[in-house]
Amino acid sequence: MFTTFLYQPLINALVFFYQLTGNLGWAILLMTALLRLALLPLTLPSLRSSQKIRQISPELSKLKKKYGKDREGLAKAQMELYKREGINPAAGCLPQLVQLVVLIAFYRAFNQFLSADGAALAEMNSFLLPSLRFTPDQILNTRFWYLELTQPEMVNLFGLRIPGPFLIGAALVQFLSSKQMMPQVERSTELAKKTESTTDDAMVGMQRQMVYLFPLMTLLIGLRFPSGLVLYWLAFSLINLGQYVIMDRLDKKKK
Repeated sequence: MFTTFLYQPLINALVFFYQLTGNLGWAILLMTALLRLALLPLTLPSLRSSQKIRQISPELSKLKKKYGKDREGLAKAQMELYKREGINPAAGCLPQLVQLVVLIAFYRAFNQFLSADGAALAEMNSFLLPSLRFTPDQILNTRFWYLELTQPEMVNLFGLRIPGPFLIGAALVQFLSSKQMMPQVERSTELAKKTESTTDDAMVGMQRQMVYLFPLMTLLIGLRFPSGLVLYWLAFSLINLGQYVIMDRLDKKKK
């Protein structure tokens, strides 16, 4: 089912864009945009739910101060608040799971494309429509600007090998996405200081660390991954950040 309904359509779409543009880099960018557009019905409810929870943050703070150590009473009051505001905290779980499965299939598709030579190319052909299949002697164009998409993106600077602009850009966009959550984290920090529970402090501390840890992980992992995957992650993160900013501005206009 994974191969038939996810991997095969994605690899065919990626090869279609490659043959349309003659360039794997543009094929990855177009495919990423198409995939994000297709997943929009799943991402919007999750974004809206997250924004609603941010909006009722002051009410949640009042409930936590009111109930103190009464965890059962607090949980019941929170669920009543969610119900009154039309919020389902678990609404984003299934969409996020579906997105993850789709993204794994897409990763497998262009990762196979990046390593397609000889036997790998013949294997890829077995999944392609007849009109999209490659000839045995065909050479794939894996260059995009200065990037060799099958190799990690490293550039020479004064004799040193350092991460290139695309990889640094992917880490920077990840940092900006994380910073978008900082107002929520700051509110959680203030609330945690007002409670005696060390669990709250630990959770908030972890949230603050993630703001900086995720970009660092993006940078370190990108040093080993083919730059084609870095290009995909940069495009994916930019579109995701754009969706978040647009939703946030629309929400502020409603106020």
